Amino acid sequence: MTGRGNRRQAIFLDSGDRATFLWLLDELGRVRGWIGHAYCLMPNHYHLVLETPEADLSSGMQWLNGRYAQAFNQRHAVDGHLFQGRFYSGQVEGNWHLLELSRYLALNPVDAGLCRHPRDWPWGSYRAVAGVERSAAPRFLDVKRALGLFGSSPASARNRFRSFVDDGPSFPQT
Repeated sequence: MTGRGNRRQAIFLDSGDRATFLWLLDELGRVRGWIGHAYCLMPNHYHLVLETPEADLSSGMQWLNGRYAQAFNQRHAVDGHLFQGRFYSGQVEGNWHLLELSRYLALNPVDAGLCRHPRDWPWGSYRAVAGVERSAAPRFLDVKRALGLFGSSPASARNRFRSFVDDGPSFPQT
């Protein structure tokens, strides 16, 4: 799913904003049992690949976007709508789709010119899945499913995942 800033405005101004969003996402995962498979926080939007055990996606996203918007507005002393309408969601159509989404999210900041390689972007799941991140992954993120598609050995699976992302399409920067 994707949430975008109203009029494409920035929804994350600094690392404090991103940390708040990830904390709220962790809380959502803890309370509702949601499992994250991939994510990427861009300046004016976010991407999430989530698994929801219950049919509560809309209410959970309303809670996440509402709480985050309130925190953002309070922190930055602004008011009004932060998000452009309702979030967008689609269903993941199997393992290959999950892998393609994971690669797309990893390459999103590279394609946007925000970093040179996905390992350089601290606000996405690539670092945790690829084994680059030294600190713990966010609680909501479960890297096992994606890695399991590359083999049973964690080290080998991480290497194959990194190669899969590196071999992915790159889009010209404009």
